[in-house]
Amino acid sequence: MTIGELARRASGYRVYDADTLDRLRFVRRAQALGFTLTEIADLLALRLDPHTTAASVKARAEDKLAAIDEKLRDLARLRCSLAQLAGGCPGGCTPTGECPLLAALGPLHDTPRAAGADSPEHKESCSCQFVVPA
Repeated sequence: MTIGELARRASGYRVYDADTLDRLRFVRRAQALGFTLTEIADLLALRLDPHTTAASVKARAEDKLAAIDEKLRDLARLRCSLAQLAGGCPGGCTPTGECPLLAALGPLHDTPRAAGADSPEHKESCSCQFVVPA
C-alpha cells in the first residue's frame, strides 16, 4: 500500500490529506515497535480488511515478539562471549599477536607476531587465558 505522488506547495513541502497522515503515523508507530515495511504493509492490509479478526493481528504481534526474544537471546550470547574474551587478557602488556579476541576472530597471514612474544619471560609476566566463545 503506497502513498503515491503528493502535491507540493510553492515552498516545496508536501501536502498530506488526513488519511495519508493517519497511514504515515501508523507506519512510524509500527516501525518503532520493530516491524519491517513488509510486515507493516501486512498490518495495514489487515486493518483495512473488514473480515480480519483481532486474532490475525495478535498472531503477527506474537510472531514479532518471538523474533525479538530470539534476537535478545543472540545478543546475550554475543555479550557473554565478548565479555569472556575481553576479560581473558590483562591488556596493556600483551602484544596484539597474543590477544584472545583477535585469536578468536582468526589468524591473518600477514600479521607479524611481536618479537619475544613466545618467550617464557613474557608468558609469565603477561599471561592471557584464551576462552572459547560459546
